[in-house]
Amino acid sequence: MPVVHFLNVGDGDCSIIQHGSGRITVLDICNGGSTMQKAPLEAFGRQLGIAKTGSGNYGMRKYPTEPISYMKKIGISRVFRFILTHPDMDHMDGFKELCDEIGILNFWDSGVRKAKPDFSEGRYNEEDWDHYVKVRDGKCSGVTVVTPKAGSRFQYANRGVPDGRGDCLDIVAPDSVLVAAANKSDDPNDASYVLVYRTCGGRIVFSGDAHDNTWKYVLKHHKELVQDCAVLIAPHHGRDSDRSFDFLDVLSPKLTLFGCARSEHLAYEAWNSRNLAHITNNQAGNILLNATNVGIEVYIENVNYAQTCNGFDYTKTLYGCFYIGLVSKD
Repeated sequence: MPVVHFLNVGDGDCSIIQHGSGRITVLDICNGGSTMQKAPLEAFGRQLGIAKTGSGNYGMRKYPTEPISYMKKIGISRVFRFILTHPDMDHMDGFKELCDEIGILNFWDSGVRKAKPDFSEGRYNEEDWDHYVKVRDGKCSGVTVVTPKAGSRFQYANRGVPDGRGDCLDIVAPDSVLVAAANKSDDPNDASYVLVYRTCGGRIVFSGDAHDNTWKYVLKHHKELVQDCAVLIAPHHGRDSDRSFDFLDVLSPKLTLFGCARSEHLAYEAWNSRNLAHITNNQAGNILLNATNVGIEVYIENVNYAQTCNGFDYTKTLYGCFYIGLVSKD
């Protein structure tokens, strides 16, 4: 069955999809810089036993996962497709090392462009940006660059084996108009890739840093693919970001996964006011979604947070994470 790994990578994004076809998709990467600079923790099964503190803060942001070590640990030897939702550094931190250490076969480029960042502060590696440009521009041997937009249908993504649906990945944003507007404004967020992964257990929506204009487009043109979804990977890591959350009234996700932004920046109220369930990486650590014919099983890394969940089961684990419940299929 397909498994989605929503990794705890600090202030950034990284998701891994192990498709039923055996192909691997990686959406964005963060905390993936050189192991010489970032000492990796155990890739999974750390069972840290972090003590709970006030306001539901379980402190897992202090124990981020290094994605490249993690992939090696779970037996990933090659990435079939790397999807950069948009060219911000917190979505490509460690990109060069991923290419060097594991390798990618296909790179999805939405066409969004932005000026090269200033690397003088030293938080990110300039070589990641330079390698992204090299790959994006088709100058990296062995990597095929594809440029799909909303509604694209093509081999292995949403056509072909298995079952004629490929890996069941549908693109619902951006289109060429959103890309042109983002390039003109130098704001890549409003042309971030938004993807729908159709699994046997329900639809999972990956939304990058999609902002208001992107959601308006998605709801106008692809509403049927995103409405009443099973799981939403929150846009912009779950930050408030001075934006509208009306799209939640249509998506109405049964579960939303937030990243590790600081709690004062997270848009809890947008979800709480709609009675929508959510889990953060700061609470759970890594979060795994296992698609089954009856729904999507949810597993989390942090045993202490797992113990607060009604579905917690010590005996049911996946890659060292603990089962906490099922997002039931409609």
